[in-house]
Amino acid sequence: QVQLVESGGGLVQPGDSLTLACAASGRSFIGIAMGWFRQAPGKAREFVASISSSGGGTYYGDSVKGRFVIARDNAKSTVYLQMNSLKSEDTAVYYCARSSYSSARTSAADYYYWGQGTQVIVSS
Repeated sequence: QVQLVESGGGLVQPGDSLTLACAASGRSFIGIAMGWFRQAPGKAREFVASISSSGGGTYYGDSVKGRFVIARDNAKSTVYLQMNSLKSEDTAVYYCARSSYSSARTSAADYYYWGQGTQVIVSS
């Protein structure tokens, strides 16, 4: 049984930074790509970032490229999403996801396990 637990969400102001964390348990974290997605009210789930099993390969959604950074600590079975220069349009529930592939993926269909999500609100 895979369990993904996100943390770090909250209310921040535009321009602030925030780091999300996702702790994985239940099955091996090693050798598996991880990703972050988000869903804003009334909108479809959106790809944010993904990272390969080694951490050497990453992808970012166009809306966050240059502002967000994904990283992983395999020793801690944790993946992070550092979010900088936050904008109001970044407001969403952020989900951590575990793929069954080693290479980074951008499609939600390639992720088989999902966390419960953590809310991020960017507002002045």
